[in-house]
Amino acid sequence: MEGVYRFLLTPRWLMLSVLALLAVPFCVFMGSWQLSRFDAQVEQQRNSKHDEQQTAASAPVPLRSVLPDADATVSDDDFGRIVSATGRYDTAHQYLVPSRTLDGRDGFYVLTPLRLSSGAALAVVRGWLPGDASAAQQAGTVPAPPTGQVTVDGAVQTPETTDTAEVETGQLPSGQLGMISAASLVNVLPYPVYGGWITASRPAAPLQAVPQSAAPNSGLDLKAFQNLGYTGEWFVFAGFAVFMWFRLVRREAEARSDAELGLVPHEEDARAEPEGPEAAGTEPEGAAAETAPAAAG
Repeated sequence: MEGVYRFLLTPRWLMLSVLALLAVPFCVFMGSWQLSRFDAQVEQQRNSKHDEQQTAASAPVPLRSVLPDADATVSDDDFGRIVSATGRYDTAHQYLVPSRTLDGRDGFYVLTPLRLSSGAALAVVRGWLPGDASAAQQAGTVPAPPTGQVTVDGAVQTPETTDTAEVETGQLPSGQLGMISAASLVNVLPYPVYGGWITASRPAAPLQAVPQSAAPNSGLDLKAFQNLGYTGEWFVFAGFAVFMWFRLVRREAEARSDAELGLVPHEEDARAEPEGPEAAGTEPEGAAAETAPAAAG
């Protein structure tokens, strides 16, 4: 290699070039890996959504095939499955679940326990109503559940937790419930309660059907978007490594070119120290001795 770029063949610059060549593919590999993890979560969400739609469109199955008893838990495969349950509504224990939105409107759920032949109860959200739950309680505008034995079809939901969106964790008036779960219902009902609950598929007017909630761990969580962010970071690192290599090479070449043109001293000249007594700014001892008598005379 000729010209000012001959320094690239020196051991130091060969090492820097090798490190840059290794850094670029490593960063590209890591970025591609993070992107593949994000794509996998997107595909998982798409498949989960498709499975939910197929489950919701299937014919109702008996409740006991999904929840054999009150102690059973809702599996991921059974989430959103349409079940059929037969029993009697407990008209004395109807609850309103405030702060629930539907189509961008504020409202509340109407929840009524359905007593089954086993004696346990299944929480049924009979529908949604717009407005304020407390105002509806005072006005007595909440429709009462039907009496006698009924058969209810609805989508199975998992118990809510304090992390569930729209859950009310503060103190609520009597007759209202902030969270739909067996843990919250067992404190207000005098009988066992199923862990899962259902949303009625065909609520009676003026109640409106409550759409199925998202399945647990089915959405794109913060970790997925972190993977996407890391993807961009690794690709930026790869570009930065290339940019810095070219920048350092250019600066070195300019410095050597300036040195050859005499614009700046060569590195060897800058390090060289002047030799001889003249460089130290002193005269030889002999010269000083000869000068002294002459000055005296």
